[in-house]
Amino acid sequence: MTPLRKIGITCYPTYGGSGVVATELGIELAARGHEVHFITSSPPFRLSGREANIRFHEVDVYHYPLFEHPPYDLALATRMAEVAEFYSLDLLHVHYAIPHSLSALLARQMLETRQDAARRRYLPFITTLHGTDITLVGLDRSYLPITQFGIEQSDGVTAISNYLRDRTREAFNVLGEIEVIRNFVNCDVYVRVPTKLAAMRPRYASDEEKLLVHLSNFRPVKRILDVVAVFARVAQALPARLMMIGDGPDRSAAEHLALTLGVADRIHFLGKQDNVNELLPLADLMLMPSEMESFGLAALEAMACSVPSIATRVGGVPELIDDGAGPQGGPANGLLFPVGDIEAMADAAIALLRDRPRLHAMAAAARKTASDRFCSTRIIPLYEQYYERVLARSTEHQPQS
Repeated sequence: MTPLRKIGITCYPTYGGSGVVATELGIELAARGHEVHFITSSPPFRLSGREANIRFHEVDVYHYPLFEHPPYDLALATRMAEVAEFYSLDLLHVHYAIPHSLSALLARQMLETRQDAARRRYLPFITTLHGTDITLVGLDRSYLPITQFGIEQSDGVTAISNYLRDRTREAFNVLGEIEVIRNFVNCDVYVRVPTKLAAMRPRYASDEEKLLVHLSNFRPVKRILDVVAVFARVAQALPARLMMIGDGPDRSAAEHLALTLGVADRIHFLGKQDNVNELLPLADLMLMPSEMESFGLAALEAMACSVPSIATRVGGVPELIDDGAGPQGGPANGLLFPVGDIEAMADAAIALLRDRPRLHAMAAAARKTASDRFCSTRIIPLYEQYYERVLARSTEHQPQS
């Protein structure tokens, strides 16, 4: 029986994979009896505020004319230390290396160097690497040394895929342990329910139309212009509509391209949505033509809803999606293509949507992959076990009474 712990979680509360994973992790841990404290600038996306065993602590940033950029990382470190001391947290779990691991390090140092010896304590922290904190931001020369330092100073480090673990070792010369704990999905929440499907799908597509979906933060790395271009080719070949779930800097360009290609009236730009678990099951196929994905959480959520993906063979995606051509050797649960190969992706989508038995078989394989390998019931215990290992190691750092 895993002991119940008091866990502080810090993430970017905005719409994006790392924030989603951190929030869902907190919700799942709280449901298992742990006490979870979110320490962020605003309530995380997908957190309703009604969950039991969860508390939110806002990081208030001081605005002063001298500061051209308010020092959020320092305010975060202070709040981490305050919450950890007041609520006797067992550990901090920070998501995304910059600046959260450095703030956690400062909080740890603040608590273990108190002038009052009776109040000194060692607060271990775990850093979970999600992708662009390593593959993009962390590799910038301005941030590479400090990112490397934050990783090395962490009491535990996890990565969401083998690809990201290996990339981190290569780029930052990290020699210590990096535990791979993959992203997860609640298979009881993300599931296709026939009654809901019958009630909701007519809002977005008629019976004779195929419905495609894309879910992301609409940043350049997601290549949502490719999504629109692929869909335009599909819509020329068969009756179809597209749900675009999310928002971000490339939305305007995607809307303009949709007008240019004559498919604007067939695309639903839905913006950010809290109920993606109800929207994804309505679709027949997901489009995820990203330039880079360290895992592919959106595809996993779709797979749990029996929706296979047309995706790109990048990063950690082949660890999730098996198109039958890779080393996994199981039945195809999606299709993978080179980045930017719009014609091949469109041709494959058209062929799959026209082949109902093949589409149904791939949808079943997608659900089975999610259920067998990535359900929260399988992944959350891995985090709990890792917490215990880190806590056991940290006892040697605790001040002697």
